Amino acid sequence: MSLSRALSAVEPLDRLTLGERAYAQLADLLMSGRLAPGEKLSLRTAAEVLGVSIMPVRAAVSRLVADGALEVTPNRAVRVPVMSAAQFRDLTATRIVIEGHAAARAAEMRKDNDLQAIAAAEAAMRAESIKQRPNLKRAVEVNKNFHFAVYEAAKSPTLVAIVRTLWLKAGPVINLDLHGNPERIRVGGAVRFHADVLKAIVKRDPAKARASIAADIKGASEFILSRGNLPD
Repeated sequence: MSLSRALSAVEPLDRLTLGERAYAQLADLLMSGRLAPGEKLSLRTAAEVLGVSIMPVRAAVSRLVADGALEVTPNRAVRVPVMSAAQFRDLTATRIVIEGHAAARAAEMRKDNDLQAIAAAEAAMRAESIKQRPNLKRAVEVNKNFHFAVYEAAKSPTLVAIVRTLWLKAGPVINLDLHGNPERIRVGGAVRFHADVLKAIVKRDPAKARASIAADIKGASEFILSRGNLPD
């Protein structure tokens, strides 16, 4: 997907906190897999689509480079990093620990409104999975909504910020694969694991919530690695 096409999905920014808003919009594109590994990012194109000058975009890109979500090549081009299989395994192992902890904490800390948000996202993902032709963009969005509804229920802004950084790196790989392999929505275990997470959080069972999130992350990772599309 081209940058112009991906950015066309976002709204122009207003004139308040432009750097923060630009960062949030570009980060969402990465977490949602709308920018692919290896894809170059034109600061000028991004600025035009977002309706801002190049300075807020440059500031946002600098933050994303510091986060490890973007990289600057030797010829000064900005692009989404290409992740090796070993790097992806390492990232997956870290996600299992951090996101598993967040899910366990959510089971202990959740409120009624958290349960409503988690249940709504779980139902939306399940609804997409049984369609003859799932809306992949919608499936990616509700999957992200489910995970972050769980992590927000942990009541730890620091923990959520760490998870977001992990998703900035994982999103382009995970969600690009989902777009390329839509059968994963139907035959993968995500829907079952999400249901297990929801049940565990309802029952305030942190061990089960941790294990179910770990199984979800591991299952997606194993599917992606089995395709052999990541360089060694």
